[in-house]
Amino acid sequence: MPLLTPYQLGRFQLSHRIVPAPLTRCRAYNALPQPHAAIYYAQRTTPGCLLISEATGISESASGYPCTPGIWSQEQIEAWKPVVKAVHDKGGYFFCQIWHAGRVSHTAYQCNGAAPVSSTNKGIRHGKVTLPSGKEQADYSTPRALTTEEIPQYVEQFRIAARNAIEAGFDGVDIHGAHGYLIDQFLKDGVNDRTDKYGGSIENRCRFAMEVVEAVAKEIGSSRLGIRISPFADFADATDSDPVALGVQFATSLNKYNLLYMHCVEPRMKAAGEIETNQSSWPIRKAYKNSFSVGGGFTMADGNEAIRSGKADRVEFGRLFLANPDFVKRFALGAPLNKYKREFFYTQDPVIGYTDYPFLEQQNLQENLKNLKDLNLKAS
Repeated sequence: MPLLTPYQLGRFQLSHRIVPAPLTRCRAYNALPQPHAAIYYAQRTTPGCLLISEATGISESASGYPCTPGIWSQEQIEAWKPVVKAVHDKGGYFFCQIWHAGRVSHTAYQCNGAAPVSSTNKGIRHGKVTLPSGKEQADYSTPRALTTEEIPQYVEQFRIAARNAIEAGFDGVDIHGAHGYLIDQFLKDGVNDRTDKYGGSIENRCRFAMEVVEAVAKEIGSSRLGIRISPFADFADATDSDPVALGVQFATSLNKYNLLYMHCVEPRMKAAGEIETNQSSWPIRKAYKNSFSVGGGFTMADGNEAIRSGKADRVEFGRLFLANPDFVKRFALGAPLNKYKREFFYTQDPVIGYTDYPFLEQQNLQENLKNLKDLNLKAS
């Protein structure tokens, strides 16, 4: 099976090509990764695997969800260390995904109740934001467009966050440039209405992302750096009139930095997993010179075909990995999968819907005990 073949990703010798997609789980109280995160990530680690962390804030005002972790303070660096160690102890490689939500936020998440920042003053019209309590919801706050002069400050925040991630022990850094968050708000012409050097042409709209890439690559080395994009997706009203052209230009611009990898969310993905568009990431794959992975609603058969056809070097699985900590083993054996519980995706419980999904051995033991009990009842 192609997904189970080894792969050399730069300095990292991967034992297979299955990657748990980075997923926000909202269980980092006070923006600090907790001991239960070490359990969660270790459960999903296999020797020689690549893991990418949940989106991790680059500053105090970077979030738009309750209980998401950060990497801007020394306290957070120290809190991440045992989580990273838990992955390393099981033989995995661990990358930290660094992130700024931009306008996908609310004044309740901002210092002194300020407006969230973005490429634009236009707000998100669809959907609701969950407030820091994790219970109430509200409309997204109207953002404030960053001035041209402010943008280098945010590039610097990404650079420092990357440095902090390496100090915490991560093997590398993944820049979150997808899903309608700050970088994506600059990339997409459905959001970016700027008239300065960061708006207008595709090249200009890619400028902020490339400045972040350059700064982070200089800080930690391009061989430890990847980036995620979603040109086809429309999360948080972040749409583009020509996503293929955007993705190809992004990939072409990225080539000069010689990053370890790029991963692209396939057009098929939407919030509930429906087919979104018939467009394809193939042109982006062909434009990008280095390692390329895809994600977004893949089945195991789809994933094998993506590797077999050369469309991707690795495939990311989100919900399936969330519900099956031993997903790789189940895949190899053709074993049945646990069903995910959507209602617990973003709750704050440290166990339920997080670390309590059973392993195959547990299920087999429970089934054997049940069968033994049934036999004893019949015998009596």
